Amino acid sequence: MGKASCQHPGLTGLWNVGNTCYMNAALQCLCSVPPLVEYFLSGKYNAALRKEKKEAATAFGRLVSDMWHGESDCVSPEDFQTALGKRYPAFSQGTQQDAQEFLICVLNELHEALQTVRARGGSSKPTDAKASGGVSETSIITELFEGELCYDITCLKCKTTVARPERFTVLSLPIPAKRTCSLQDCLKRFFQQDTLTRNNQIHCSRCGAKRNAAVEAIMTKAPPILVFHLKRFEWQGKHNRKLSTNVCYPLSDLDLAPYGSHGACKDAEYSLCAVVNHSGLLDDGHYTALCKHSLTRNWYHFDDAQVTQIPTSSVQTDTAYLLFYTSQGRQRE
Repeated sequence: MGKASCQHPGLTGLWNVGNTCYMNAALQCLCSVPPLVEYFLSGKYNAALRKEKKEAATAFGRLVSDMWHGESDCVSPEDFQTALGKRYPAFSQGTQQDAQEFLICVLNELHEALQTVRARGGSSKPTDAKASGGVSETSIITELFEGELCYDITCLKCKTTVARPERFTVLSLPIPAKRTCSLQDCLKRFFQQDTLTRNNQIHCSRCGAKRNAAVEAIMTKAPPILVFHLKRFEWQGKHNRKLSTNVCYPLSDLDLAPYGSHGACKDAEYSLCAVVNHSGLLDDGHYTALCKHSLTRNWYHFDDAQVTQIPTSSVQTDTAYLLFYTSQGRQRE
């Protein structure tokens, strides 16, 4: 298929302003998440902005507007890069960076700029609750992207089990050392029980000493937008190597129920909405994005300034690095 028509909003390329393909690919995926786009285009974010941390969020809002309401086939992410670079200098150095690390920093920065403090349970005043620790910090980012895991850690000596909750916005999945595997294989490996030994032993409060332990994760909250990071890079001494395993992932009906607890993931089925691809090596590779357009329902390939419509059959790639899934239940709302 040929070049995308500029008559549809949201089909806007991003200029590469100096080794920024990692940035462009991640931004294209974020800007294809309908509820996030709607939030910024509506201007609601202006009321939530915290003055001392508003620069990057404001620049992001302008970029979303330029991409969805602008008249250009291609726009520059430089203003956003500059604003984010003040907080994370690595992204302003003109060198290739990791798209997953960039994405986490963007989500963190937007959350910091847009968060509000609320009392848990809604029964206390936020100011009183903050003093007692009974508060939660919420934002459009936590509402859309934040999930929760619980790690059950069992001492193998006395069998005492401790539950440790952990929030996440991007879930990093190990890849089996195979030529081909499925996303379900990666999920099963992430959620399988593991044993902590040697330097990874836990300090058991009941035994009063370091002990070997069994640890197993379960998902206690599935977010509306679920982002998977496929861990393709491994460090061996001072060098890294890339796993070229072809991970097959579903375009729809991804079921998380087997990994949830107490019905937390019941009816949690997801459809793919965007992919960040990485080709080549970590330091000199290239990032592109595949995104499903919320209006046309077609898939498009974003390669910096180039935007091209692609058939659905081309969405499955062997270079997938980040996978963005959206809850099918949310799509039906």
